Amino acid sequence: MFRFLAILCLSTSLAHAEGAITYTSDESFDDVVFGLESAIVGRGLIVESTSHVGTMLERTRADVGSDIVLFENADVLSFCSASLSRKVMEDDIANIRFCPYDIFVYTSADAPGETVIGFNEMPAGAMQEVQALLDSLAREAIGLD
Repeated sequence: MFRFLAILCLSTSLAHAEGAITYTSDESFDDVVFGLESAIVGRGLIVESTSHVGTMLERTRADVGSDIVLFENADVLSFCSASLSRKVMEDDIANIRFCPYDIFVYTSADAPGETVIGFNEMPAGAMQEVQALLDSLAREAIGLD
């Protein structure tokens, strides 16, 4: 029941950034990352790596001569699906360039109460099935599925 009420109270929006599909949620960064990890594992997939982009950018901020704090938190989770990857690469072997698949999660320094989750748009054709998977995982992570 609590999860149902939480979903009703969830404030989300869909935005199309240049070349990306994003959703904004009022859930915490940690909750969205946990939801994403759970959604990925729930599909029988494995998170191959987590890139802590926000940590790296903050650690190197002074080294590159910047005083701008971009993120409170920012990670990119990478994973792959053997069956889906085989399918899209049998269609076009050059689709290897999209594997592993990435979903990013961040909370910007300018909007600390909003967590963004998203992924790069995929090209037309066979890769639309990958885009559907990424969209489903992102939506599930924030309680939209």
